[in-house]
Amino acid sequence: MSEPLLDDENSPSRADAVLERVLSRAGTAVAEGATQRTEYDGDQLEREERAALRRVRGLSTELEDVSEVEYRQLRLEKVVLVGQYSHGKAEDAEISLRELAALAETAGSEVLDGVLQRRPHPDPATYIGKGKAGEVKEIVAAVGADTVIVNDDLAPSQRRALEDVVKVKVIDRTALILDIFAQHAKSKEGKAQVELAQLEYLLPRLRGWGESMSRQAGGQVGGAAAGMGSRGPGETKIELDRRRIRNRMAQLRREIRGMAPARAVRRDKRLGMPNVAIVGYTNAGKSSLLNRITGAGVLVENALFATLDPTVRRSQTPDGREFTVSDTVGFVKDLPHQLVAAFASTLEEVANADLVLHVVDASHPDPEGQIRAVREVLADVPGASQVPEVLVLNKADIAEHDVLLRLRGRPEPTIEVSALTGEGMSELMDLVAQKLPRPEVRVDLTLPYTRGDLVAEAHSKGEVLSEKHGPEGYELAALVSEALAARMNEAAQRSLKDEHSPRRD
Repeated sequence: MSEPLLDDENSPSRADAVLERVLSRAGTAVAEGATQRTEYDGDQLEREERAALRRVRGLSTELEDVSEVEYRQLRLEKVVLVGQYSHGKAEDAEISLRELAALAETAGSEVLDGVLQRRPHPDPATYIGKGKAGEVKEIVAAVGADTVIVNDDLAPSQRRALEDVVKVKVIDRTALILDIFAQHAKSKEGKAQVELAQLEYLLPRLRGWGESMSRQAGGQVGGAAAGMGSRGPGETKIELDRRRIRNRMAQLRREIRGMAPARAVRRDKRLGMPNVAIVGYTNAGKSSLLNRITGAGVLVENALFATLDPTVRRSQTPDGREFTVSDTVGFVKDLPHQLVAAFASTLEEVANADLVLHVVDASHPDPEGQIRAVREVLADVPGASQVPEVLVLNKADIAEHDVLLRLRGRPEPTIEVSALTGEGMSELMDLVAQKLPRPEVRVDLTLPYTRGDLVAEAHSKGEVLSEKHGPEGYELAALVSEALAARMNEAAQRSLKDEHSPRRD
């Protein structure tokens, strides 16, 4: 293995140890080993769908007969990771590089090597400097890599200059995350949001090569007469591509805005029912927690950004009140701002929630860093910071005791659970029941026996204080929402009016 680009005083033995930790993904959200599931996770059909294509050999006479899975493995990119840090500890930089390795594997790549560099600030030309770029070129040639992934955002000029030195494709952290989102988006809205983010990223990075990109022909091109009909202002190929991208972005924005009424209708159907939004760092266990609370059976996978499309399911508090639970997209450090903007409609679920369950991977070496990353994203969502929040310390069964003690000392309400074993789940549901708003309008009335639907709604969405079966109907005392109280009073008054109206023989 090649020596990582660490400080010069580090010995090769220590450098090899660092590289081994990077490639093993030890201490990150994605460690080696199969994902553990519970009976609450259901059949996990989506997980099987992602790896469902398998070739049955010997059945085809075609030369080029490969399944989609085999094609992806044929073109599986072999990558070298490059990280850089200017302050803080080397261990924190290693954690970030291990997370990049997990992202690369989630995207379908094979990580061959990883290097770290400490310098005051990135080189404006090649990000790591010309000399170190030459070292990376040697590493790429030695291990047979075809891609370099940089653990930072690169300026278009930096990417081009680094590619010119290492002689293979170079992508940055944002492009990698966008690729993962493009693979995992399933719904129409999710695909449109990802495509919009990709185009916003691509627009300033369009690249052309000399005259082959030109559509202008003013008299002579390349020293040869172009002839009649070819003279004029023209338009360069890169300008044409930019115009097409802008038109497509405008179309996608219109499509996403057009999906807003459908979201509003779905939200109105849940009106009067409290909503709990689950947020957290990617792979912290949000989907596992949703399955444990509601039995939704959504995809649970030991991979980053396994869940992109929001899921809304119903559940009940221990005292019988119904509420909805929304699972949102996971966050990550330095989440591309294009994705935050594109997924603004999805993140509306957080702003409209009555309670936020902020799931934290307590077994991660830097849980506080994950909490900060989530808060930075939610700060860009209008109204999200005003929603009451509970820190759910997941994976408490494998977390270190001193980390749990440290997290308990935070000012926010905290609770320790394990979505895998079920530890702490009953206490979590009691806390949810305590934190959710209770209906404030009291009704004391008699409903006819034909309006059992309103009585059932009072049980599911409100708090029934007393209920008797009288001669005229249900004698009910309950705390309900304003809208439900209005409908119940109207039904009671109509029943009373019908009772006193003169009958025709």
